Amino acid sequence: MRGMHASLVTPFTHSGEVDTKSLERLATHCLDGGVDGLVALGTTGEAALLTPAEQRTVLEVCRAVSIERGTPLIVGAGTMGTEDSIRQARERAPLADALLVVVPYYLRPSDEGVVDHFAAIGAAVDVPLIPYAIPYRTGKHLPADTLLKILALDCVTGMKYCPGTLDHDALAVLAAAPAKAILCGDDAYIYPMLQLGAAGGVAASACLAPTAYATLSTATRDGNAPRALALHNALLPLAEALFAEPAPSVLKACLAEEGLIDDPTVRAPLHAPHPGSTATALKAFSALQNVL
Repeated sequence: MRGMHASLVTPFTHSGEVDTKSLERLATHCLDGGVDGLVALGTTGEAALLTPAEQRTVLEVCRAVSIERGTPLIVGAGTMGTEDSIRQARERAPLADALLVVVPYYLRPSDEGVVDHFAAIGAAVDVPLIPYAIPYRTGKHLPADTLLKILALDCVTGMKYCPGTLDHDALAVLAAAPAKAILCGDDAYIYPMLQLGAAGGVAASACLAPTAYATLSTATRDGNAPRALALHNALLPLAEALFAEPAPSVLKACLAEEGLIDDPTVRAPLHAPHPGSTATALKAFSALQNVL
């Protein structure tokens, strides 16, 4: 669960169906670009907007690519309730190497309730969990000591950590040097978190620029700080542009422009991005090529 993992979009045809050929092409592109693994049915994949049959289709395509390439597949799972999260985890576990399980959202349970939530899900499946801490989406902030308690669970192999900033809790978690992998989930913060001890990252932007993120990870691991910093400085405007509108609308538009998927369609309530947003992101992507 270390290194860079690309969080995949779910491509749709113009008529709104899951585009399996584009999905397979995109997954292969990411692995060819050097990322260490794939993430399916995350927020980037519009998982909550897919039917159960569509979710299964996405998993089968991604599992086939991962098996062929010998790389891990992380699969998103989890809702605001523990029982429903267990049901979802059991359904998806057979096609996953690890389950990415979000901190219960909206309800804002106690910290103890969150720890118990992950323990219960972990006891119900045979694959390890990667808790997904993203307080600016869930509404539930977890202090460093609670995050470390979650990491200490036997069922947990690592954590996708998206604090939204390098605050004191982020520094404290990384300074504790936990035995489990911390994967940065904020595309713009991957380089600084790698420098502070994170084991890798989960990046939606890696769908478009897998080689840059893979090279950034390798350069940081090898101690080539000038190379890593140059890549970070080039990737930062790309990440900012791709998230200038609700994800993954700008990302899908750029992937379609680059021929990596056939159609940029997103599902309601998401909207197609403004043309200027896509143009800004493509300009940043073009500038990135000069650094590679």
